Amino acid sequence: MAVKSYILIETDVGTAKQVALALGEMTQNDGEIRSVELVTGPFDVICLVEADNLEQLGSCITDSIQTVPGVKRTTTCLTIQV
Repeated sequence: MAVKSYILIETDVGTAKQVALALGEMTQNDGEIRSVELVTGPFDVICLVEADNLEQLGSCITDSIQTVPGVKRTTTCLTIQV
């Protein structure tokens, strides 16, 4: 079953733009990260991620997103159908 989630990202001070650009490059190569946006508020960057299953989603977060220099913390918000 496909899963869709928003990954809320806190970055180190002064690195939000570099993190967003690095993640934006992954949208072209990875296929799981669909969009990347710089935002204001308690988070600095938000990514939309679509994966075939939770295992693939977890790998995208831990192997791709969290390895980008400047990423401090991530919060995953799974979407649900109502």
